[in-house]
Amino acid sequence: NGRYSRVGSLTASWEHFHEWKRISDEKEAGRISLETMIEGICDRTRLLDLLENFILFEQKSGGLVKLFTRNHQYLGVNNAIRAVEAIQNNRGRLGVFWHTQGSGKSYSMVFFSQKVMRKLTGNWTFVIVTDRDELDSQIYKTFADVGAVPNIKGKQGDVQAESGEDLKRLLRTDNRYVFTLIQKFHTRDGQPYPVLSERHDIIVMTDEAHRSQYDTFAANMRQALPNAAFIGFTGTPLIAGEERTRQVFGEYVSIYDFRQSVE
Repeated sequence: NGRYSRVGSLTASWEHFHEWKRISDEKEAGRISLETMIEGICDRTRLLDLLENFILFEQKSGGLVKLFTRNHQYLGVNNAIRAVEAIQNNRGRLGVFWHTQGSGKSYSMVFFSQKVMRKLTGNWTFVIVTDRDELDSQIYKTFADVGAVPNIKGKQGDVQAESGEDLKRLLRTDNRYVFTLIQKFHTRDGQPYPVLSERHDIIVMTDEAHRSQYDTFAANMRQALPNAAFIGFTGTPLIAGEERTRQVFGEYVSIYDFRQSVE
């Protein structure tokens, strides 16, 4: 209407059109205006980035659905991309990606990993780690439904670890994605966990596995992948001053909190 603006894909219903309130930085004061949206989307560099890296096609029960990124996903994912570009300086601690629950965090994980593989030099592998079966299956399904991984669960070529031994096999071979529970990094009778890969182009993405990132399983994971980089995705704020989180992941790389979501 010349004053207020929303953006969505051509086939989306109105409730899936969203405001584009910030242009280039999460810390900007949010502003709903046609001018903000045009500058934030139609600048040639941003427009090409959006077209190449921030559109997904998801297989739903009713057919194929076109998904266009939301403003907080676009800004947050590009923050995380810059952290990967500075991987030598941050020593593999890519940060904590805190986007409140219901904000499309699983899609952000797809946008992030796909853009890294598409735009940054390296033979990248992403290890997606959770600590609950339900969450593991949910994230795997999201990646499969948008075509990031083949939808062949339980068959040859499946990249979702079925057991601790299967996880070792997947990490020793060259896969773009590996999905696992952190509990599968287990050993028997206190035996040391073996080194599975010394590659520097492995990124571990953990989702909602706060406390399990500081125990024996986490230590085994770092033993298995000594040169991997780590980024934590979460929908809830971390405990203030939690030093262990900073040691593992670094500082916040992106924040989209509950207040912003309500606004």
